[in-house]
Amino acid sequence: MEAKTHAFRTRKGHFCSGISNILIINDIEMAEKTHDYVVIVAGGKGLRMGSDTPKQFLCVGGKPILMRTIERFAAYSKELRVILVLPEHQTEYWHQLCRQYAFSLPYTLVAGGETRFHSVRNGLATIPDNAEGVVGIHDGVRPFASVEVIRRCYEEARRLGAVIPVTPVVETLRQVSTGKNVQRGDYRLVQTPQTFSIQLLKAAYRQPYDTAFTDDASVVEALGGTVAMTEGNRENIKITTPFDLKVAACLAAEGQDTKQ
Repeated sequence: MEAKTHAFRTRKGHFCSGISNILIINDIEMAEKTHDYVVIVAGGKGLRMGSDTPKQFLCVGGKPILMRTIERFAAYSKELRVILVLPEHQTEYWHQLCRQYAFSLPYTLVAGGETRFHSVRNGLATIPDNAEGVVGIHDGVRPFASVEVIRRCYEEARRLGAVIPVTPVVETLRQVSTGKNVQRGDYRLVQTPQTFSIQLLKAAYRQPYDTAFTDDASVVEALGGTVAMTEGNRENIKITTPFDLKVAACLAAEGQDTKQ
């Protein structure tokens, strides 16, 4: 019996004919919904910085911090889809900076929410509900995450489902409530990007907001998920104070924001 053939137009406009080409179309559709994302949250007001300018817009080494942060992820992968979450009242100023610095890397701009939790949820809402892949959540004022750390976070999240970068505690720690020192080897400092299966993180952010949510890992753990740790890099500081800004200037002068 002779098989019937049909012609199909793919998403890119090419005709395919034949029953076997149904598989080609399925592959195309799968490829279109399988992408990695990063949601960069930048909602700071600069209060601890003592500046009228929000900290993500302050310059380090002649360039706004937020631009440096986005460039880090572009250095990791040009295919990564960037979602930038900003307070709505800051978007016009951001556009002015983009024109001033001729910043042209692609991203999707989303309005932030009442809290960081709500801002992340707004960013995740722009990712299709049937999307597959890995999504990272990153602080907009961490421009020195190494490409190696970013890559490892995405690769391990693809395998394990949920991964956060951490660094050892090097200072002595004392618990306030007991007035006694604790074993610093039992603790780690948590950084971003925190990376997750898209479907896992979307499910976690359907939970009601809770003040116990301190980061994205805590949201996933509240759902019952397990979060693995991977080694971060010490240069990946969160710039929130004038001292941090001085350290960041030194790191930028050393080219830390271009190191792999």
